[in-house]
Formats: sequence, C-alpha cells, structure tokens
Amino acid sequence: MNKSLFSIFTILSVLAAAVNGYSVGAINGGSSFAVGQRLTSVPVRPVNDREMHMMGKKAKFGIFSPAVYLSKIALGEPKLNKLRGKGIGLHSGVIGDFTKWSGAYHLRTKLIKLAKTNGDVLGFLV
Repeated sequence: MNKSLFSIFTILSVLAAAVNGYSVGAINGGSSFAVGQRLTSVPVRPVNDREMHMMGKKAKFGIFSPAVYLSKIALGEPKLNKLRGKGIGLHSGVIGDFTKWSGAYHLRTKLIKLAKTNGDVLGFLV
C-alpha cells in the first residue's frame, strides 16, 4: 500500500511539473523557456562600393592565403594578378550564365559581390 501510494504521488508530481512548464500563466508570466531566450540585435552597417574594391591591400587572411603567397613567390605578382583576373572573369561569366539560365539575371551583381566577399574571407585576395 505504501509503495503504490508513493508511485502515484511520483507520477502526479511529474505530470504537474510537465504541465507547469508549458503553461502560459506560470509564476513568471510565461514558460521558463521563453524567459531564457534573449533578443539581441547587431547593428547592420551598410557596405558602400569603396569598401568592396580592396585591391588586395586590406584583404583578410584565410585558409587559402598560404597558397596565394606561395603562388606570388613562384609566379611573381604581375603574373599572379593576370591569372587572378582571368579566374575572376571566368567566375563572373559563369555567375552571369547561371543567373540568365535560372531567370534571375537581376541578382547577378549581388552574387558577384557575394563571391568577392567570400573570396576575401577564404583568403584568395591577399
């Protein structure tokens, strides 16, 4: 009798705790999950066109930066810039063909800027 009374009390306690966790009218005015969430906002700074033209002077060091530095030593800076220009031109052409094919040609400029930003983060523009 004592064991069955204890198990019934335990089951009722677990159910009461579970229901209280999802109720709207809890002690703090809502569930504890909603109170634990904090809204944070990060100010968005608009990027102007002058910042997009890095020319390799302010580029970030990324995962491919060592390979770019080795290529600069092996090929020389003028030849590397020529090769880099051809690669960027081919990539921009592929982006243009893709946007034309998909019917989203209006997104071409945004995708090219995104590719340049990604290239900077990955270290291709050092």
